[in-house]
Formats: sequence, structure tokens, C-alpha cells
Amino acid sequence: MASLVHTDVSEQVATITLDSPKNRNALSQTLLGELTGGLTAAGQDPAVRAVVLSHTGGVFCSGADLSEAGGGSMAEGTASVKELLTTIIEMDKPVIARITGHVRAGGMGIVGACDLAVAAETASFAFTEVRIGLAPAIISLTTLDLMHPRAAARYYLTGATFDSAAAADAGLITMAVSSGSIDDVVAELTEQIRQTSPQGAAETKRLLASGRRRRLASDAAEMVALSARLFASDEAQEGIHAFLERRPPAWRR
Repeated sequence: MASLVHTDVSEQVATITLDSPKNRNALSQTLLGELTGGLTAAGQDPAVRAVVLSHTGGVFCSGADLSEAGGGSMAEGTASVKELLTTIIEMDKPVIARITGHVRAGGMGIVGACDLAVAAETASFAFTEVRIGLAPAIISLTTLDLMHPRAAARYYLTGATFDSAAAADAGLITMAVSSGSIDDVVAELTEQIRQTSPQGAAETKRLLASGRRRRLASDAAEMVALSARLFASDEAQEGIHAFLERRPPAWRR
């Protein structure tokens, strides 16, 4: 079976690309495993100074693979998402999200976990969990501390879609740029990181992430359990099956 995640290392930068466009780069167990493995390998490679997380297709990441979630139990999947986010936060190398497509649900947690995030005007964002009977439980661990409280409340509670400029204003991403300039902007950031010392970059990242590292240590188990419980609930199963069947859920009829 073809790999869903590809890694290319050039000039001290590891570019890790989500490559499951037919599945909207959903967080299947296979993709989660490959992505966590790719990030771990890049983090351990002394030749790598920075990581760029990119994607193929028009979707950066659509969140959980709802075809897997439709079976009821997502205990393994929610634990794997927590492991992925922890890997990004704990690794010594700065991670930059390069986003030219749509980001939903669990994908928002990945963006939040990255140290820097650059999005083109073609990108859009949404915390869609609330619309299918879930809550942004695990991904709150990497997004709540970034976003302005009122913006987080608005987008968490409504599930509304917002553009890259609004994402920058909310604090979710570092900057919104044009599609034509995104690669130049990301290249400039990686070049600036290459000019820093490995130790300086690692320790500075650790300082910046100290709050979320503590939050992961104290709250992750509770959020994983909450997410798994909600996925297994009757209401969420109705929301998931309604989405897969392209019909309104029962509460909207």
C-alpha cells in the first residue's frame, strides 16, 4: 500500500507531506502512525534543523477519519492524536505548518501544535466537532492557549468556517499570505531558523511550549477519555453517520 506521508530532507529542512488527498488527509490510524513516525525520525536526525509540515490536495487535514469513527469506539484513535500532538510539541526542532487548503477538527490541533503556521488565502479553518455531537477536546490542548478567548469561544461553539486572515487575527496561525508568496515566506523562516544554534532553538522552543507541555501532562488523559466517550455516544454516532450519508442530523430536521 502506498505511503500516506512522505518526507524529503534538503538543506537541513525536513518537509513532511500529508499525501492522502482522496481521504482529505483525514487522520486515519495509518496516516497517524506514518505522520508520528516521520516527525519522530526528523526530530532524531542531526542533519535536520527545521520541519515543514505540508500537504497535497485542497485539504491540509480534515480531522478524524469518520469512516473509522462510525464504528463507535475511537479510544485508540484519540490516544494516537494525543501522541501526534505531543510529538510535535516535545521535539527539539521547530515545526512550521504550510497550509494552502482547508483545515478542520483534528487538523486544527495539528496547526496549533506547530511552532509557526503560515496559511494562504486559499485556506479555511473550522472547529467542526460541535456540529456532529463532539467537542474539540484533545485539540483544545494545542489551540486554547494560542487563540484570543472570545475568538476561541466563537469558533468552538459555532463550528463556523473562517479564513486565513481571521485565523491570524485570532492567534491560531502566525501569518496569512498570498498563495504566490507562501513558499518564499516558509523558505525565509526556515533559513532564519538555520541561522540559529541547535541548542538555542531547542531551548527557546521549550520555553515557548512550557505552558502547553504542563497542560498536556495534567489534562491530556482527561481530554482523551472525553473525546473517546463522545465519539461512542448515540448523538455523535448520529452526527457522524449523517455526515457520511450527506443528510442533516436528527437535531436539525
